[in-house]
Amino acid sequence: MTIAPDKPTTAEVVVPEGHVKLVIDGETVVAPKGELLIRTAERLGTVIPRFCDHPLLEPAGACRQCLVEVEMGGRPMPKPQASCTMTVADGMVVKTQLTSPVADKAQQGVMELLLINHPLDCPICDKGGECPLQNQALAHGRSDSRFHEHKRTFPKPISISTQVLLDRERCVLCQRCTRFSAQIAGDPFIELLERGSQQQIGIAQEKPFQSYFSGNTIQICPVGALTSAAYRFRARPFDLVSAPGVCEHCSSGCAERTDYRRGKVQRKLAGDDPQVNEEWICDKGRFAFRYATTGDRIKRPLVRDAESGELRESSWTEALQVAAAGLTAAREANGVGVLTGGRLTVEDAYAYSKFARIALHTNDIDFRARPHSAEELEFLSGTTVFTNPDNGVTFQGIEKAPAALLVAFEPEEEAPIVFLRLRKSARKGTTKVFHLGQYTTPAVEKTYGTLLACVPGAEANAINALPEHASDVVELLGKPGSVILVGERAAEIPGAFSAVARLAERTGAKVAWIPRRAGERGALAVGATPNLLPGGRHVANAAARTEVERTWGIEEGSLPATPGRDTTGILEAAANGELSGLLIGGVDPFDLPDPRLAEKALSGAGFVVSLELRPSAATAYADVVLPIAPAVEKSGSYLNWEGRRREFGATLEGTGALPDCRVLDTLAVEMDADLFTQTPAASAADLARLGEGTPSGSSLNVAAPLVSPAGAGKAVLATWHRLLGNGSLQVDEPNLAGTARPVVAKVAETTARQFGLTSGGQVTVSTDRGAITLPVETDDLPEGVIWLPTNSGDVTVRRTLGAGHGSIVSVSGGTS
Repeated sequence: MTIAPDKPTTAEVVVPEGHVKLVIDGETVVAPKGELLIRTAERLGTVIPRFCDHPLLEPAGACRQCLVEVEMGGRPMPKPQASCTMTVADGMVVKTQLTSPVADKAQQGVMELLLINHPLDCPICDKGGECPLQNQALAHGRSDSRFHEHKRTFPKPISISTQVLLDRERCVLCQRCTRFSAQIAGDPFIELLERGSQQQIGIAQEKPFQSYFSGNTIQICPVGALTSAAYRFRARPFDLVSAPGVCEHCSSGCAERTDYRRGKVQRKLAGDDPQVNEEWICDKGRFAFRYATTGDRIKRPLVRDAESGELRESSWTEALQVAAAGLTAAREANGVGVLTGGRLTVEDAYAYSKFARIALHTNDIDFRARPHSAEELEFLSGTTVFTNPDNGVTFQGIEKAPAALLVAFEPEEEAPIVFLRLRKSARKGTTKVFHLGQYTTPAVEKTYGTLLACVPGAEANAINALPEHASDVVELLGKPGSVILVGERAAEIPGAFSAVARLAERTGAKVAWIPRRAGERGALAVGATPNLLPGGRHVANAAARTEVERTWGIEEGSLPATPGRDTTGILEAAANGELSGLLIGGVDPFDLPDPRLAEKALSGAGFVVSLELRPSAATAYADVVLPIAPAVEKSGSYLNWEGRRREFGATLEGTGALPDCRVLDTLAVEMDADLFTQTPAASAADLARLGEGTPSGSSLNVAAPLVSPAGAGKAVLATWHRLLGNGSLQVDEPNLAGTARPVVAKVAETTARQFGLTSGGQVTVSTDRGAITLPVETDDLPEGVIWLPTNSGDVTVRRTLGAGHGSIVSVSGGTS
């Protein structure tokens, strides 16, 4: 029996407003107006070969590999067109290499031309095995070439920077690197040089490729022209095992891919996450990973010998017993303070928070291993702790914001991916960026921003004066979607958070707090602060304490009800003998507001336990040192500045290194307490049982002080951290260090004349603690202000001067 087929139905394709209808390879497609042909074909599942095209870069049509046949109005175009530069049009008919012999032949011809001078060094090329040119030559090239002349050669490699090397003969002139530098990063030091057959990629004379994002050009290069000095000749793609991860260096929480071989990380690449970092990461996130394999890494517990007074290696059993006995005795005497630092995962920070309450019976815990204030803690506790991507500022929100006011926040130095979003939006003309700071930094220039200059410490007054002196800023902030981004430096400025809260209430702009370190937002959420329990519950709230006690399964009324001391309070108490012990989680005392006080506290505390990866200034005072795992050797999650949870698994398994939560869980057992944080997964599950508390609101009302003139021979200090400096996670990375910005002091020309300074000469900045001498440059700072990097090269402002942002310092001409 034969069944006749149904008659085909020809349903009319509905074209929504703002869309067009076209045909690709015989298939009718509806596409948004302005979409590139190559993108429309991708949505159909048709991959057109390309080299220069990248979804986040502007079209260039440089490589011509994506040629297709195009017909408009029934008339074919006289020659194949580049699908990466042509936008869709109504009634267009497109034939790709799949259905057009003409397009296929054109693509083969372009490939043949690209290979005329391309060297046959795939076996030694770093890109070999993951090279788009290799793949497309096989799929869209010819089996032989009509060209047999000698290939063009260049001396190789040349150093574009200390970490990016260029093999010019491999370059196919796709211009991805130059477009990324000019469009995305705003650092157009790399460019096309010469013309015709001698055209090549290079850099301007005496202008190194000094960009915080230069490593992205290596990743997007479609051939092996740009290579990493740190990775070059280290491994082949088929030797590597890859694992997804999350960057541990700043609060953005960028998606990464970690490639390792024989138990050792070889490189990191940017992951694709449109909601956070798109396809970019900064060079610190890409190259700073060797800190975990340095020769001085602590791999076995250390216990201070009673007879010699020196630290010696011990077993875990002995170290935990000694630590438990010492902490128990200190707890029963005057108590123990806990300093966790800002680099912990959510799961590890939760273990510290729970350990402090259950094992040590204290609220003396603070994650802020940096300058801080009670006003900051009030702001974070009342608002920030409860924000998330659903109700707060996000990366995508920044990109759509009509205006962005940056307060005490240097985005390129402190959160590079936030900077990229601001630049992207400003380039498109979407966002007007206002920087409340001291001088026109590279970030101000590259975000096309407006500098609202003020004296360090007077930022709160400047915010309060905006309605009167900069009404246009207030007006723009009043538009829906506008944002205020506040950096951690605001903690050094009395009244800054109060002024921001009032401005946000007046304009309706959303506020985001963006710290530098990856673990700070998570530590806040889990109660690693003196006034909060996990979930943002206030320790003084009896109902909140009862809820936590029941969930934790401990006796009702056992949690301390009085807010504890902050970091400075803990250090002062230890230094004065009011605390008998300290538990430290990877805190470098030289990062603290007053390193001299920190050393006095460590020396004065009766018993010190330090959990750390490498020796620090705390190690010299510790009675017990317990080694912990770096980020690549454990699983967990970070909470980024948006409040978005960024989970990751262990990249390197079986190393024997223990996460902080496991160490603390075992230590608590020795002290007759149960944390139930044996693994990061167990810690996360225990935290999830608590859920989130109820917002208690904030009543910020700190007055902005009047800033007096510095006086004769004095200046007001402006200072902040640079992305690349003396950070402990940047050790053993000489190639990365080579791209750090020059360490100089900056003053206004009038200030330079006042102190008898000349640009390029020397300046000495001093306090009663010490002095720093370094080269000086003139810039557009307010009069009577001098800027220094906080911790770069030989400049260690807090350790040497005991000063910070807004401090008064002495200034004099230095000696060469």
